[in-house]
Amino acid sequence: FHIGEREEKCIIEDIPSDTLVVGNYKVQRWDIHTHDFLESAPGLGMFVTVTSPTGEVLLSKLYGPHGTFSFTSYLSGEHIICFQSNSTRFAVIAGSKLRIHFDIRVGEHFLDESAIQAKDKVNEVNVRLEHLIEQIHHVTREQDYEREREEKFRKTSEETNSNILWWAIVQTLILISVGIWQIKSLRDFFISKKLV
Repeated sequence: FHIGEREEKCIIEDIPSDTLVVGNYKVQRWDIHTHDFLESAPGLGMFVTVTSPTGEVLLSKLYGPHGTFSFTSYLSGEHIICFQSNSTRFAVIAGSKLRIHFDIRVGEHFLDESAIQAKDKVNEVNVRLEHLIEQIHHVTREQDYEREREEKFRKTSEETNSNILWWAIVQTLILISVGIWQIKSLRDFFISKKLV
């Protein structure tokens, strides 16, 4: 994505609880002379801020022109990941565009390659098995989170349906009472004018 040099850009990521999140990014600055983005942006860094669904700041750190950050979500919900450059130039002359390449991995645990390349095949199988068990736990957590969201959505839908039912009953009662009042008023009017 592209941002201005002094602009902040935020991304919302829906993450289950107790999940490891790893993000990699690389910043490129627009070069006026070559009319292209430079591969490196020396001296330019990024403030990375991660906020939990309750507004608690989980991570707030300055990184270089490329970096890796990670955090663990303690609550399930929408986490906000914000990027802002550390440019100190005035807003008038800080008109340069930045291109950010961003890759996020949610719930991914990395295999230790040195352990995998061990000569002992039993250790290799054991490490891979532990990795698979971790992935199964991650999938289970994500399914539990989706069940929670589905249950919350179902409750909201049922409450809305019951509110609509009561509103329809109230409208019907109001219409019937207005109709009865109009009939009574017309009857009283006709009787008072001696038309009936």
